[in-house]
Amino acid sequence: MNLLTIEHLTKSYTERLLFDDTDFSINEGEKIGVIGVNGTGKSTLLRIVAGLEEPDRGTVTKGNRVTIRFLSQQQDFDPEHTVLEAVMEGNRTPHNEWSLEAEARSMLSELKLPDPEQKVAQLSGGQKKRAALASVLLSKAEILVLDEPTNHLDNEMSAWLEDYLIRMRCALLMVTHDRYFLDRVSNRIIELDKGRIYSYPGSYSEFIRLKEARQNMEIAAERKRKSILRTELEWLMRGARARSTKQKAHIQRIEAMQEIKGPEAEQRIEMSSVSSRMGKKTIEVSELSKAYGPRVLFQDYSYIFLRSDRIGIIGPNGCGKSTLLKILTGNEKPDQGTVEIGDTIRLGYFSQDSSQMDPDERVIDYIKDAGEYIQTKDGRITAAMLLERFLFDGAMQWSPIGKLSGGERRRLQLLRVLITSPNVLILDEPTNDLDIQTLTILEDYLDGFDGIIIVVSHDRYFLDRIVTRIFAFEEGGHIQQYEGNYSDYLITQELRRPQLPEGAAKGKRSPETGAAGRNGAGGAAGSAAGASAEAGDSGKNSWKGAPKKLKFTYKEQKEFETIDQDIEDLENRVAELEEQMEEQAANYDKLMELTAQRDEAARALEEKMERWEYLTELAERIEKGETV
Repeated sequence: MNLLTIEHLTKSYTERLLFDDTDFSINEGEKIGVIGVNGTGKSTLLRIVAGLEEPDRGTVTKGNRVTIRFLSQQQDFDPEHTVLEAVMEGNRTPHNEWSLEAEARSMLSELKLPDPEQKVAQLSGGQKKRAALASVLLSKAEILVLDEPTNHLDNEMSAWLEDYLIRMRCALLMVTHDRYFLDRVSNRIIELDKGRIYSYPGSYSEFIRLKEARQNMEIAAERKRKSILRTELEWLMRGARARSTKQKAHIQRIEAMQEIKGPEAEQRIEMSSVSSRMGKKTIEVSELSKAYGPRVLFQDYSYIFLRSDRIGIIGPNGCGKSTLLKILTGNEKPDQGTVEIGDTIRLGYFSQDSSQMDPDERVIDYIKDAGEYIQTKDGRITAAMLLERFLFDGAMQWSPIGKLSGGERRRLQLLRVLITSPNVLILDEPTNDLDIQTLTILEDYLDGFDGIIIVVSHDRYFLDRIVTRIFAFEEGGHIQQYEGNYSDYLITQELRRPQLPEGAAKGKRSPETGAAGRNGAGGAAGSAAGASAEAGDSGKNSWKGAPKKLKFTYKEQKEFETIDQDIEDLENRVAELEEQMEEQAANYDKLMELTAQRDEAARALEEKMERWEYLTELAERIEKGETV
């Protein structure tokens, strides 16, 4: 069922055209992720859907009983309210009068806001954002509009929010740059590009593949148009006279073809710089300790950074990650210990705080303050040319910083850090407010960076992509070192957890997302087999007599004989449907139909694979002569 429709959407901001006569709709049950380069209008679209902003032209039609709740970047709570009062406000209904407070307290606990009676005025910015998220999630609205819901959430909270949103029945429209989050939660991706809204069914992974197919089709169609136009122009040049109605119509078709705009090449940010030479001595940290009153952030921390280190620092909010970075950069003093920095070390510090940027300063002056000319791998270029590479065109370069979107300011701030040719990059939450395209290019840049990278981030994809060593803040002010990326760290944590007794049901957990998986037919059968085995063990000394040999049932035997062919057939079916999806990338209705068929086949394949695991394990136990 359709919940909301926007037709002929047109919207400008200052001199920038965000939406150019485009359409958009939200249907029941859809979980839509919004993607686009910073400044293309993602937050504006969310505000228009939420009814907080009007389009310049176009209509917004909403169902009569459809309610919408909006999570914005800025929170507007009464500072004198307690956290519990603020979260419950606007969520009371005749049906939840007795349960709302318990639900609110539970959600606040999940979001690490343990004192519901604390005044809102005492909360930090991140805590206010989490309180606002709790309030929105408690609502019974048909559409939730979420602007960067994972900002200020640590990895554990992000995984919890994924599972919570997946279970919710309402429709979602959300802007987030967390690619693992998009991949798990979204069942549709929309991309904002050059004033248009492009829709792709499926998760973020599907979007990557379908976008490439769309672009390839557009290029092929443009090539065909040019070929036909060239033939028609040759006909026109041979001297065809417009004496008949037929000839006039032919000429008009040629003119119409000439006016068609071909697909524009996608703008890409180009990052390249030359890092400074690094001597033998890098950064040496010895017995660092830091506390605020009775709260110990870390103590007795020592480490010598290696020339090729790619280090990710993780831990819950407020544990001291940013404080550690500030101590490394000299912006804060430790209570105890020393930080020694080699003479050749040039630090590039990308902080969370952009408040030091003068909103009245022009973009180009902000960059020129760091240098009129910048040395890159391609030679020396001017500040203006480098800004062009970072998608700040001529008009934007002369705009005041205050006119930029939050993501554009972060991109400008990042450019300022990179052009100083650092050989040690210290990045504090670099993925906040950066669009996915910029993140992808930044990741490619960091791949070739010849120096040390130290990064604090809650972006699991970014950590998996960049780091090779994890420093985790743990209880008691201890910083523990783990080898590998974030997924490797999660696997290590799983292995450290107490194991369930043999035969107990075991849930699967994805190392990439940290999300609980599903037990399919095989998992259920495996659990039953475990229970059966336990019953057999306990019955060995009972009055029932000698144990029986384990064996297949008739149905299991038949299934085991054909399951390999069944799996091969399903794999071929999935591959065939994916090929058809690529061919139909421009046909939205057909694409939705094929996607649903592919998802159904993929689920059947997953269940068959789990069943195969169970039957194979059972066959091995039968071969060993086990009893029940």
